[in-house]
Amino acid sequence: MSVWKPSVTVAAIIERDGRFLFVEEEADGRRVLNQPAGHLDPGESLVAACARETLEETAHRFTPTALVGVYRWRYPQKDVTFLRFAFTGRIDGVEAGRKLDQEIIATHWFTRDELTAKSAMHRSPLVMRCVDDFLSGRRFPLEVLSAEFA
Repeated sequence: MSVWKPSVTVAAIIERDGRFLFVEEEADGRRVLNQPAGHLDPGESLVAACARETLEETAHRFTPTALVGVYRWRYPQKDVTFLRFAFTGRIDGVEAGRKLDQEIIATHWFTRDELTAKSAMHRSPLVMRCVDDFLSGRRFPLEVLSAEFA
């Protein structure tokens, strides 16, 4: 009997002046758009993982202040289920000249309409879902995560 193990990821929903911070990256042989996001490392908190991934992928120092949502998505091509924790928060600065993760091609600030027009490039259906949940005002205090997971 096999044991089901979802892949736990974090994502940063960062908005500034009606635009959202996105990364353009190489994934499965194609260029895709995604929020700054990545996998939770062993022993790492969800909040720390989100801050780390955002810095590594965009050079922006990010402090999560609220949970936007928890999402489950199955990637059928690889039979992987992702469990995504999406956070919003504040940017505390940019590390100019910082080398980004090797799969990152560029960073962009998109409006919702610009993002919608690029839907064929979205890494997953969670890209728009997280933006729309953010725009609807969905925010949960970080305290909903127990201390060892926050």
